[in-house]
Amino acid sequence: MKSIWLASVCALGIPAAALAQAPASPATSPEAATTATPSTPSPANPTTAEADDSELARGEIVITATRRAQVLSDVPIAVSAVSAEQLKNSGGSDIRQLNQLAPSLLVSSATNDSSAVARIRGIGTVGENPGLESSVAVFIDGVYRSRTGVGLTELGEVERIEVLRGPQGTLFGRNASAGLINIITAKPSFDFGGSAEATYGNYDNIRFAGGLTGPILGDSVAFRIDGVYNKRDGFLPDIISGRDTQNRDRFLVRGQLLIKPSDDLSIRLIGDYSEKDEECCGAAYIAPTRNLSRAADGSVVESPNTIQQIIQQLGGVVPLPANANDKYTRVASITPGRGYFQDTKDFGISGEINYDLGGASITSITAYREYKNKGAQDGDFNSLDILYRDDQDRKFETFTQELRLQGTLFDDRLDFLVGGYYSRETLTVDDNIKYGNDFERFANCVLSDNFARAVGQPSLVNTADSSCFNRTVAGALAANPALPAATRGQIAGLAGLAPLSAAGFNPLGGFRNVAAAIGFPTTGAFLNGTGVVQNEFEQKSRNYAIFTHNVIDIIPDRLMLTLGARYTNERKTLQSNFNSNNAFCGALRATALAGLANLPCVINNNAGPGFTSGQAGTIKKESEVTGTAVLSFKPVDELLTYISYSRGYKAGGYNLDTSALDAPNAALAGLPANTPGNGRVEAADLLFEPEIVDAYEFGAKLDLREFKLNTSLFYQSFNNFQLNTFNGVNFEVANIGACKDDLGGRDGDLIAGNSACASDRTRAGVISKGVEIEAFVFPARDVTFTAGVTYTDTAYRKNLTGLNGTSLATTLFQLPGRRLSNSSAYVVTSSIAFTPQINENLSTLFYLDFRYQSDLNTGSDLDFEKRQDGFGVVNGRIGLYGKDRIWGVELWGQNLLDQKYQQIAADAPLQGGSTFRQTQQFGTSTNGLYITFPAEPRTYGITLRTRF
Repeated sequence: MKSIWLASVCALGIPAAALAQAPASPATSPEAATTATPSTPSPANPTTAEADDSELARGEIVITATRRAQVLSDVPIAVSAVSAEQLKNSGGSDIRQLNQLAPSLLVSSATNDSSAVARIRGIGTVGENPGLESSVAVFIDGVYRSRTGVGLTELGEVERIEVLRGPQGTLFGRNASAGLINIITAKPSFDFGGSAEATYGNYDNIRFAGGLTGPILGDSVAFRIDGVYNKRDGFLPDIISGRDTQNRDRFLVRGQLLIKPSDDLSIRLIGDYSEKDEECCGAAYIAPTRNLSRAADGSVVESPNTIQQIIQQLGGVVPLPANANDKYTRVASITPGRGYFQDTKDFGISGEINYDLGGASITSITAYREYKNKGAQDGDFNSLDILYRDDQDRKFETFTQELRLQGTLFDDRLDFLVGGYYSRETLTVDDNIKYGNDFERFANCVLSDNFARAVGQPSLVNTADSSCFNRTVAGALAANPALPAATRGQIAGLAGLAPLSAAGFNPLGGFRNVAAAIGFPTTGAFLNGTGVVQNEFEQKSRNYAIFTHNVIDIIPDRLMLTLGARYTNERKTLQSNFNSNNAFCGALRATALAGLANLPCVINNNAGPGFTSGQAGTIKKESEVTGTAVLSFKPVDELLTYISYSRGYKAGGYNLDTSALDAPNAALAGLPANTPGNGRVEAADLLFEPEIVDAYEFGAKLDLREFKLNTSLFYQSFNNFQLNTFNGVNFEVANIGACKDDLGGRDGDLIAGNSACASDRTRAGVISKGVEIEAFVFPARDVTFTAGVTYTDTAYRKNLTGLNGTSLATTLFQLPGRRLSNSSAYVVTSSIAFTPQINENLSTLFYLDFRYQSDLNTGSDLDFEKRQDGFGVVNGRIGLYGKDRIWGVELWGQNLLDQKYQQIAADAPLQGGSTFRQTQQFGTSTNGLYITFPAEPRTYGITLRTRF
């Protein structure tokens, strides 16, 4: 929507990573790794608690991120590990809770949990367009999940989670440009055991979880089954109907078989099904609401927001906080009969085979998954019926196959890994979005407000009139010779004083008078109820890759060289069907009054019938070579240093949104076919190119047993960074680069098309640099402390351009030289766990964790109004347990200080435009309203646990 209004120190990061875990010797197969926390035995192996206490209290953190079971302090990459126990203590049941434990990571969501975004080092795929792949890949038990949002469902019992930072592609089947989240769930055990828990908390939060594992056929076959059910009231009530939004109603069931015909062969079969049936996600209005204008002396002047007044005068509600220091109040205002239901189903099967060949082992992971999300949305986030969708569907059907051979050669001087990956995915998207029953009248009022502000006559607006024009004031303005003739004529016509093409009184007014002027019928529903009846996209992708990751022991146990490479081949095909019924939009665009088409055409109605398979622009092919090189050195056994270079890649694709299609324009007919901006509807309008990253890193890891310190200094440059920006109704995708030449500030003005750069003079447009540190301290027998501080400088360069040096849209004028959205300069995390034994039968837990992040902007277009001040979140848990933790009682709280902060902010759809900087820099009058998707408030409750 904003496009409409424009047209008319060094860095420190200490992730609070895993608690101490049971030591494990390095092994070729990652399946050899086991993990446990100091205070809690594994439910599948209660005897773990009987291990030597000093080993557990100061044991090593073992990870398999490198596809080898290795001690964390010996791995020359930036990776954080979070144990199952720490995730439980922090209250986590999905990956969003990792925010508290890994400061370089941020997981957030807005209108749909299925489109959640994960960011590492300030980089992530912004927005909610299913056509974009994630910059941060998510793997669960070795299986790639198509989008980050699948991690926002219940995970069940996990063994650990590993967060790899920086580009990935030589260790895992699927590549990623910013990082990777590797989730390892609890495996079946040949020792019979189980666990169960029940939780009750505020908002009527009810949660049950349990697992059972044990042998089926002696030492040959074991099973495991886990289940979770969670139901909770919402924390964002609708003040119109009284019902809650942002509720929870979800469950998960996962079954596993572990088959070991011999010591050399193991087969792990997994089947899972999860479902969510919730109302998510409503939004709250951001305060203050205001109009802005620039005075003659250059100062910015505030006045009451005219769009808010129009909404309220038409019967709508704009809920705002009573406290002037609050940015929003936790309530929503929803149109009666509309809502935000989300029905999500995620299920799949996978088989992992590991076979030890002697000097090497082979691993095969085969999986098929389906992910379905069906939703609806009160698209204006307001009780007026302006925009709505009631039939949005997204479906991913994905088959993946990964094959790896790894082992050692030359007396273990070469540790090699060679792998292949294949995936085939069908993504189906269908959607509708229509103007609501109040749209026409509201649009007339927006139009009258635009003219009122332009001529300085606020009394021109009259919401009691069907045209929303005060006809008396309009008559006086139409007779005022000081105004331009065109302006006087439009005011008279829109107010119904005269048809736009002839003299005489016409009582219709507003857009119906425009319709009458162009010979379009003005009877019936007209604009209300029109829009996209159903748009359908089907994107098929085929990906195959060959990758290798090899560690050469130049000086045994001292100097090592890691070399990795990957070849990726990607092919995407698109076909679509479009169906819309707003005939007025197309008729108006074809006339001399096309300048008035912005509002009635805000839902793109000129998409045509769609694109057939094989049509020009519907096939996209890519191939890319990426890789990594790491030189690591251990001057002493306790210290590892390394320096690395990595090149990463994220595939291009299609913007699955018809708003990206060109509006028909005969004046541009001479431009080349199948190119964006040529005034013709083509599949090329939807294309965006791959994102390439070059990353450099220097790190050091110190392991003194009672004290462990990991540090990394990084520099990353992103070329053709894929930016997905919300324009007030739809998402627009752009590739961001920069020009090597000075553009004289033209990339930050409001003149379309004037900041182009020669294609051979472009470079990376986004830079992410900083320092990360992670520390673990074991100061006493039952105390574990982690702490972290991250500083990152993740920003757009100046002299920004689009793809191949083209000019960016004027909506992005605020980007040059500024920090990326949802990227804080500083993040601080810490956690402490105290697990004293009261006597031989009772033990306790005292746990706190904390995350602070400095100021950030939560809008992808960096509007000043979308800033979020720095804030901190504290979680805590107190527990009492019986002998061997056969039973336990825990009192817990999350967001204990009830910190009120926003995840994502956005333009309120169709509700004004422009931003503070636009007024400040260019004198543009501003009347926009903004909404935010709030984070969860304080929650607390009690959890009962048992295990056997």
